[in-house]
Parts: sequence; structure tokens; C-alpha cells
Amino acid sequence: MIRKDKIKFLGYLFLILLVSFFFTLLISPNTIKIGFIPSIIIFSGIIFLVQWVFFIHSYLLNSEYYFDLVGSMTFISIIISAFLISDIKDFRSMVLFFIVIVWAIRLGSFLFFRIRLKGFDNRFSSIKNDFFKLFFVWNLQGMWILFSISPALISLLSEAKNSMGILGYVGILVWALGFLIEIIADYQKMIFRSKKENEKNFINSGFWAWVRHPNYLGEIILWFGVSIISFPVLIGWQFLSLLSPIFVAILLIKISGVPILEENNKNRWGDNPEYLTYIKNTPMIIPRILKIKK
Repeated sequence: MIRKDKIKFLGYLFLILLVSFFFTLLISPNTIKIGFIPSIIIFSGIIFLVQWVFFIHSYLLNSEYYFDLVGSMTFISIIISAFLISDIKDFRSMVLFFIVIVWAIRLGSFLFFRIRLKGFDNRFSSIKNDFFKLFFVWNLQGMWILFSISPALISLLSEAKNSMGILGYVGILVWALGFLIEIIADYQKMIFRSKKENEKNFINSGFWAWVRHPNYLGEIILWFGVSIISFPVLIGWQFLSLLSPIFVAILLIKISGVPILEENNKNRWGDNPEYLTYIKNTPMIIPRILKIKK
């Protein structure tokens, strides 16, 4: 008999697939077709198929080593394929192609080598032996890839092209800002953790003095940049793809990122007065300078 928690995750899984299916249908008009099928529908199917294949590998080998790497490689393969089949490779398409590739290579390699060095991923400690929960997580990654890449994918595959304009260049600057925040924050934490004297300490310097999760802030900002670059090409229901950075924010802040890290940090330093002062005075995502003082 299937337990209630299994039924719950089956329900979540059904919701992910249903939302992703209708989202794909709504954003697919006015894009290049492969045969008689809009290419975005095909790419969406490939995104989830890749996650299912590697889920089997992950479950059978009881390993989470390749989770983030598979996600990044899916981004890379999809954006390359879309770029290659696009009829007109305008400047917007080349910019989106380049920034998605650069981001995916950087983040994927960073996360892969981090887990190889650490030997495990805290996110999977309680789920990698659970078929339903693990399958849910791999499908959630598929949804993350689909929603995140959708503005860029539409721009590359759109039958309508136009010049970048000022908005496009603003988007590039926003993406660059987010990308720099993310890589600098990751580098600062990596250097902090590499020092033996910091083995039992929490990081509260550099960008980490401004917010508790600056790398996630950078991630959210850079996807806003991608959405801004893509905005002029969108028509009709394709504007739903502008949910991309909002979806990334919800995923990181409410589901897969912040909650897990905050819980782990609380278990490690919850009785440390300095840490309690840090979390009290340091915002989670939005820097102090943006907070409205009462």
C-alpha cells in the first residue's frame, strides 16, 4: 500500500508535469516547427526525458554526484540545438546563446567539483533512497530548466526578429551584474571554507555581510537580465515566460535552496550568539541598502 507521503509526492509530480505541459503549449505558437510540431514542444520533452534517464542512473547507483552537472548540460545542449536550427541568428540570439552557455558552464562545473570534493550533497541526504521523492526532485529540475530557459528559447526560435534596442542592452547589464554577484559570492565562500581556521565558523564577510545568500541573489538577478533581453520578441502567451526569474526566486527561497541551508546552519550554529545576531541583522536575499527603514 502506498503511504500518504508517497501519494503527496505523486500529486506534486503530476502538478509539475501538468503545469509544464500547458506552459509549453502556451508559449509555443509563432516559433520554428520541426515537421509540424513547434520546436519548443520537442525541446520541452527532451528536457524532461534527459532528467528521467539520469534519475534511473541516480537511483540505481544511489548517487547525487551528477544532478547539477546534468542540469547544466541540459541547458547547454538545448540552447546549442535551438541556436543551430534558428533561421535568423541575429545579435539578440547570439547574446542569449553566449550568456546561457557561459552561465551553465560556470555554475555546472563549480557545483560538480564542489560535490566531488565534499563527497555528498545535503539536499539529497534524506531522499536519494526514496524512489518517489528522488523522481520528484529530478522532475522539479526539469521544470526549473524549462521555465528558466524559456525566454531565451523563444527568442532563438521565434519567427519574428527585431533589433536589440536600449532594453536589450539594459538586460545585458542586468545579467552581467547578477553573474558577477554570483561568482564573486561563490569565490568568497570557497576561499573562506578553504582556510582551516574557518572549519567551524560561518561566513559573514564580503557579500555575505550584506545578505545571507548573495549567490542566490545573483542567480535571480541574472535571469531577470535574460528576461529583459528577450522581452521585445515575446508576443501573446509567450509573456508567461517572464515568470522565469520569479520561478527561480520561489524555487531558491522557498523550496530547494534557502530552507535547506538555513536549517543546516541553524543545526550547526543555532546556539552561537554571533550567528543569531548575524541572521537577525542580515537580510536573507535583499541587501540592506534596499530595505525601507521604518
